[in-house]
Amino acid sequence: MGLCCSSEVPLIEKILNSLDGVKDFSVIVPTKTVIVVHDSLITSQIQIVKALNQARLEANIRAYGEENYKNKWPSPYAVISGILLLLSFLKYFYSPLRWLAIGAIAVGIVPITLKAVASLRNLTIDINILVLIAVSGSVALHDYWEAATIVFLFTIAEWLESRASHKATAVMSSLVSVIPQRAILADTGEEINADEVKLNTVLAVKAGEVIPIDGVVVEGNCEVDEKLLTGESFPVAKEKESTVWASTINLNGYITVKTTAVAEDCVVSRMAKLVEDAQNKKSRTQRIIDKCAKYYTPAIVVISASLALVPLVFRVHDKKEWYHLSLVVLVSGCPCPLLLSTPVAMFCALSKAAKLGVLVKGAEHLETLASIKVMAFDKTGTITRGEFIVADFRSLQDNISFNTLLYWISSIESKSSHPMAAALVDFARARAVEPKPENVEKFEIFPGEGICGRIEDNDVYVGNWKIASRAGCNTVPKLEGYDIEGKSVGYVFLGLAPAGIFCLSDSCRTGAKEALEELKSMGIKTVMLTGDCHAAAKHAQDQLGGALEVVHAGLLPQDKEGIVKELQKEGPTAMIGDGLNDAPALAAADIGISMGVSGSALATETGDIVLMSNDIRRIPKALRVAKKVRRKIIENVIISVSTKAAIVGLAVAGHPLVWAAVMTDVGTCLLVIFNSMLILRGIPGHGHKKCCGSGSHGHFHKHKSGDETTTGKKCVSECCSSDKGQSGDSHEEGKDCCKKVGRDLESQTAHSHGCSEKARCCAETAQRRDCCETEDGLHGPTLQKHTFEHFNQSKEQVTEAVILFYLDSYQEKS
Repeated sequence: MGLCCSSEVPLIEKILNSLDGVKDFSVIVPTKTVIVVHDSLITSQIQIVKALNQARLEANIRAYGEENYKNKWPSPYAVISGILLLLSFLKYFYSPLRWLAIGAIAVGIVPITLKAVASLRNLTIDINILVLIAVSGSVALHDYWEAATIVFLFTIAEWLESRASHKATAVMSSLVSVIPQRAILADTGEEINADEVKLNTVLAVKAGEVIPIDGVVVEGNCEVDEKLLTGESFPVAKEKESTVWASTINLNGYITVKTTAVAEDCVVSRMAKLVEDAQNKKSRTQRIIDKCAKYYTPAIVVISASLALVPLVFRVHDKKEWYHLSLVVLVSGCPCPLLLSTPVAMFCALSKAAKLGVLVKGAEHLETLASIKVMAFDKTGTITRGEFIVADFRSLQDNISFNTLLYWISSIESKSSHPMAAALVDFARARAVEPKPENVEKFEIFPGEGICGRIEDNDVYVGNWKIASRAGCNTVPKLEGYDIEGKSVGYVFLGLAPAGIFCLSDSCRTGAKEALEELKSMGIKTVMLTGDCHAAAKHAQDQLGGALEVVHAGLLPQDKEGIVKELQKEGPTAMIGDGLNDAPALAAADIGISMGVSGSALATETGDIVLMSNDIRRIPKALRVAKKVRRKIIENVIISVSTKAAIVGLAVAGHPLVWAAVMTDVGTCLLVIFNSMLILRGIPGHGHKKCCGSGSHGHFHKHKSGDETTTGKKCVSECCSSDKGQSGDSHEEGKDCCKKVGRDLESQTAHSHGCSEKARCCAETAQRRDCCETEDGLHGPTLQKHTFEHFNQSKEQVTEAVILFYLDSYQEKS
C-alpha cells in the first residue's frame, strides 16, 4: 500500500466497508499493509485491489510472509521534476531556463492531483489536497520556482519515507518467514507444500532438515535443536513417541513424524501470528494522537483560509506576505510526523523485542511494561532449573573409597558434554578430586541411558536406571533414606555390581541473580510466589543472595492471584510464570509474562508477553526496550510539534517560505522514522561472548517432573585446538574457554565426545577465542560441517530466520 500515515486509514476503511463480502480487515501503518478477510465468491482479491487503487493507494497483492517491496527507486515523476528544477537554477546564466520550473510543476503535480481528486471523491481531506492548494497558490503569486520546489520535495518525500519505513519493518517481516514451506511424504518421497499436509500424515525428516509440522516420532532416533521454541541450549534426544515441533532442526539421524496439527495450527505459526497481531494493536498514546489528528487538519485549513481573507477584509498593503503566510500554515496542516511518532517507534520496539526472544502481544503491553514497579516471579520453571548441583553422593561398596569412586566418575564425565556431567565434575573438584580424562579408555555414550568408560582396569557405568542393563545388572539400588522429590537420581555400576548412587537437584537458573539484581537497580521490587514449601523457597532465595526482596511460599493459584492484587496497590505489577497454576496471577497482573513453549498452553495464552527462551535475563532487557520506546515517543512528539511551530513562527516573523514548510514536513517525517530506528541499533547480548552448545545423551532418570534438564555451568575445558584432542584437561575455572560440540553417537565415539581436532568451536577466530560462557536458553548447538552440507538453500534461509529470534545466537556458516 502507498500509505503515508494513519491519516489515510479512514479512507481505506471507507472503501473496504463499502465492498460486499469483506468480513474484516486491519491496517498496519508501519508496514504499509492491509490484511483483508473476505468471501472470495462475493468479492475477489482483484476487486479489492481495484477499489483501493481508484483512490490512488498503490495497492498490490502480497502472499503471507512474502516481502514485496517495489519502490527501490523514485518515481519517474519525481526524477523528471527534479531534473527540470535543477536545470531551472541555470536561469542566472541563461534567463529563459527559468521557465523549466513550470515544466517541473507540470510533471510532478500529476500524481498529487490524481490522489487529491480521489480523496475529494471520497469526501476526505489529506495532505495531497493541502499540497495541491499550496502549489496552486504559489503559481497564482507567480512564484514558479517555489511551486516547483514544493512539488519535487513532496514527490521525492514519499519515496524517502517508503525506503526508511522498509528498513524499519524488514526485521519484523523476516520473523514471519521462519515458518517451513515444504514437507516430504515418508511413503512416496514426494515434496509438497507444508500447508497441504493433513492430520496424521507421516513425513520424512533427514539429518540437517527442518521439521515442517508439529508431530510425534513414529520411527527413528535423532537429536533436535529446539532453541527457536524452547530456548533449550542443548540438543534434545528424540525417539519413538517423542513430540517434535515445526521449525526445529534435526541435527542427526533419520526420523518419520506423524503430524498432530496442520501448518496453520503449529506452535511456530501461532507465535508468528502473535508477532503479526501485535503490529495492529495501538497503544493508548497512539489512540490519543490519532484522535487529536482528526481535528488538527480541519482546524489548520480554517486558520489558513482566515489568514488568506485578512488582506481582503482589512485592505492591508502587503497582501503577498499574508497569502504566503496562509500557504505556510496550510502546508503545516499535515499531521504525518505527529501520526508517525508513535506507531513507527512501537513497531521498532516490537521488532527489537522479538529479536531478543520476547514476543509482545501488543503495543499497549509494551507501554504498560515501561511503567512497571513490581515484578512477581514463580519459582519452579521460572527462577529455578538453570544448573544442577549434587545434593547427595554415596559409595555402596566398602572396598572403594568415596574419593576413588568420585575420581573415576568425574574423569569419565569430563569427556561428556551432558549438562549433569558438569555438575559431577564440579562436585569432584570442590572436594579436591581432580579428574583425569586422559586416563579413560573405551569411552562410550548410550543416548537416553548414560555413559561408560574404562579407568584403572575398571569398567564404570554412570547413568539412570536404564544403564543397569548395559552393565549386566538386573537390579538397581533401593532409594531408602533418600529425599528424591524433584531431584534426578543417578547410578554407578562397577562391572556387574552397583558401586554408587547420587542425587542432583535444580539450582536457580544461570543469570537469575543477575536479572533480579538488574531489575532491582532499575527500581523494580522483586517478589517470589511459589507453591513449593518454605524450605525450598528459602533455599532458592539464599542461592540468589538476597536478590529477591520478598518471598511467599506454600501458595495455591488463588493465593498467588490475591497477592498480585495486593502488590498492585504499590504500583503497576508484572507476573512471570510458566505453569497452569500461574494463569490466574498472570491474568490479574497489569502485565503477564509467560515462559513460552516451555510453559503451559494456558500460561502462554494468558500472558501479555511471551519469552521464547527460559532466560529471564531477557526480562530486564525487554523492560529497557519499553522504557526506551517511551522516551523515543516523547522525543518524536516534541520534534513533530516544535519543527512545525518553528516554521510557522518564522513565517509570522516575516519569512513565509512555503518550500521550507514542505521541506520541514518531509524532514520531520524522516527524522521521526530514523529516531525511532535507533531503537533497533546495537541490540545487546548478555554481556558475554557467544558460545557453542553441546550435545546431550539422556543421562539420568527424573523421578519428579518431566521437564527437560539443562545446565548453565561455566566451561572449564580448554578451547578447541589442533593439538588437543580432549576437553578435560585441568583448567582454572574462569579462564577463556569454549563449549564442546554436539555431535551424533558415531562422532562422539570417534572424537572422545570433546573438543577435538576436527570439531568446530566458537573459538574459531581470534576475535572469538575469549571466554565463552554458557547462557541458559540462549546458545544452541554448533552443527558440524558435515551436517551443514545436508542443508539445501531453503533450509539455510530458514536457519537464518530462526537465528533472528535470538540475536544472541551466532550464525554458523557452512
